[in-house]
Amino acid sequence: MYPQEYIEYLVHFHGDRDYFECHEVLEEYWKKVDKSNKNSVLVGFILLAVSNYHHRRGNFSGAARTLKKAITIFQQHDLEPYGLAENEFMLLLKKRLIEMEEHQEYTSINFPINDSSLIASCKKACEQKGLSWSVSSDLSNDEIVHRHLLRDRSEVIQERANALKFKQTKDSE
Repeated sequence: MYPQEYIEYLVHFHGDRDYFECHEVLEEYWKKVDKSNKNSVLVGFILLAVSNYHHRRGNFSGAARTLKKAITIFQQHDLEPYGLAENEFMLLLKKRLIEMEEHQEYTSINFPINDSSLIASCKKACEQKGLSWSVSSDLSNDEIVHRHLLRDRSEVIQERANALKFKQTKDSE
């Protein structure tokens, strides 16, 4: 009923709190199914993960700015097909935004999921990965908290260099 990528997103969001991986998993899926739509509900979920990533690292302005964009997108969509209690979810996000604007420390949040089959699927996927469902973020885990600083970017750097070289070649013709 739910895309596997959405379940993976929820597993990372509630299991290991790896918001960077939430972004990666859902961005790949979004590119496959709705790439040209910047107001896709999937973009809202991606932005929500990014917001939590920034909040946890103490980047309050980046976290709040990103969450505002996510809220704007979510307000344009019916969230029930994603197994969420929509009113509760929106209240949770608005409360979270206030916390960010007031520079309150990050705490883990859980989506108000109202579909027991979705929760069961997520819990099963967590178990398969050796994770627990709805645990608090391990703030001492630098590999998750500072993931963007520690990841291997050699492939991205090479792609950019190739694109620049191609552009320079094209411009000189």
